[in-house]
Amino acid sequence: MTQTHSALAPNAVIGIVGGGQLGRMSAVAASRLGFKTHILTQDAHGPAAQVSSAVTLGAYDDPDALDAFAKAVDVVTFEFENINADALDRLSRHCPVRPSGHILRISQDRLAEKTFLASAGVPLAPWHAVTDRATLHEAARKLGFPLILKTTRNGYDGKGQRRVYTEAELDEAFEALAPHPLVAEGMVDFACELSVMVVRGTDGTTRCFDTVLNHHWHGILDLTLAPAPVAENVAQEAGRLAAIIAEKFDLIGIMGVEMFLTRDGSLMINEVAPRPHNSGHWTMDACPQDQFDMHIRAVAGLPLPAAIRHSDAVMKNLVGPEDMALWPAILANPGHIPHLYGKKEARPGRKMGHVNILFPYSGLPGEWGIQAALGPLATKCAAPPAADED
Repeated sequence: MTQTHSALAPNAVIGIVGGGQLGRMSAVAASRLGFKTHILTQDAHGPAAQVSSAVTLGAYDDPDALDAFAKAVDVVTFEFENINADALDRLSRHCPVRPSGHILRISQDRLAEKTFLASAGVPLAPWHAVTDRATLHEAARKLGFPLILKTTRNGYDGKGQRRVYTEAELDEAFEALAPHPLVAEGMVDFACELSVMVVRGTDGTTRCFDTVLNHHWHGILDLTLAPAPVAENVAQEAGRLAAIIAEKFDLIGIMGVEMFLTRDGSLMINEVAPRPHNSGHWTMDACPQDQFDMHIRAVAGLPLPAAIRHSDAVMKNLVGPEDMALWPAILANPGHIPHLYGKKEARPGRKMGHVNILFPYSGLPGEWGIQAALGPLATKCAAPPAADED
């Protein structure tokens, strides 16, 4: 069981590994709670460095940079998963690391993650480890076609995966994806993708934000609806599963739990992300304490209030130059609450910011009402979602 730790005092320093937008928004939340932040990053002008109290420039596997960073902070957290968990272990010699390197190791390897989730007793989509051509073809026999072949590490926003429709495509997909081993996943007859942001404190208190529904565009999260327009028992079960995983992990901090809702009404866990998550950005304007506030509270050992919302919300990602071309129209719309990340260049597929749109509590409209509220931002939403590709 998680042990209770003393809460950090005001003006304590929270170290954040990573300099992207999640670190930026975490740093802003920390400042509201009276903390300073210190960012470890390789980009002196990145989103998080722009708003932090201090910055250490260095590689995430540089022992000297890691030691200097750890000695300058009171606790460490991280804002993205593509770092070496060994680095977190080194940091933990000097100060607490929340979430722990143990959790990161599991979450950044799909095989380890699925094995862990299976041991936690939560439902998963059918899967099979692929270590060589023999296990590749064994996976195809067990899962059938089509299936999805994925790298075990460094896959995000639809990257590092291939859909395979026939036996003839197997070997080519196996060669195209690297490094090995891989994971094969059976296709799920899903109705939609749901996610839950779950946060757990140093005293074991666990809170879940409302279950939300996600739409994707080319494997990148495009739209989040809060709350998810699903049956109440489904939403509650999603939160229950997220809390089980957090407890099993002995999590301290926040975690996104993605899952599929199948057409027969059952839930299957897809993956977890032990950090603030894109599908939790709606909380920034629809909740008294958003996902970043709650994450900082947990990391700092502060009490966790109930994760409640005062409004329904739609979150729309701003991706690449196409969406950024709409920035003047966004600013002119009184119903759009904009959040930009401070990135220098709008490249295709790059998340530049997001927009939140609020509705009265229990007043989330249907598809046409959401389209109308989005205005010019609604252009992508006519295509069917690709929830299984994120």
